[in-house]
Amino acid sequence: MIFLVYLSIHQINKSFIYQYVWSWTINNDLSLEFGYLMDSVTSIMSILITTIGILVLIYSDNYMSYYQVYLRLFAYLSLFNTSMLGLVTSSNLKQIYIFWELVGILFLSINWFLVHTSYYGKCLSKAFVTNRVGDFGLLLGILCLYWITGSLEFRDLFQIFNNLIYNNEINIFFVILCAILLFCGSIAKSVQFPLHVWLPISALIHATTMVVA
Repeated sequence: MIFLVYLSIHQINKSFIYQYVWSWTINNDLSLEFGYLMDSVTSIMSILITTIGILVLIYSDNYMSYYQVYLRLFAYLSLFNTSMLGLVTSSNLKQIYIFWELVGILFLSINWFLVHTSYYGKCLSKAFVTNRVGDFGLLLGILCLYWITGSLEFRDLFQIFNNLIYNNEINIFFVILCAILLFCGSIAKSVQFPLHVWLPISALIHATTMVVA
């Protein structure tokens, strides 16, 4: 958190964008690149994640110290914070999808270990299935973008898309469809229509978790 505040001050003063990408593959025929991208929006979101994350860890320590799942819960909370940081600092859509899935799975896992009942298990199962529908739409959107541009890197996607639209080499309705598919993941996670069917479950998850605390 302290490091990100320091980084944000530098960005405000000098408007720098930090990006670093490295390859995880040795085979030249298969390119699997990972990296991070830090701009002004990313730094703000990262500060928000780390600030709330450390407050949650401090707040939960005393309340959860009597539970058998204490160590496992804090391991999940730490991995959850890491996944959110990875999500907002990703430099490509591959990482976006990986960390997006981790955030959803860890969120449900954390609540499952707090309240372990059969009815609660059914509610979490419905929430899990609903989120899988939205995440499948996100995956389709990513695959469509890769089919159009041949790249998943943000640094390439924007330039390629601008050139295709400027030269009328792509159907604008197909671009809109890709954007809607990408947004499906957010629709499911934030309980929006038409993937709002787990809204009562979401309320139950948060309410039960707070009651346990």
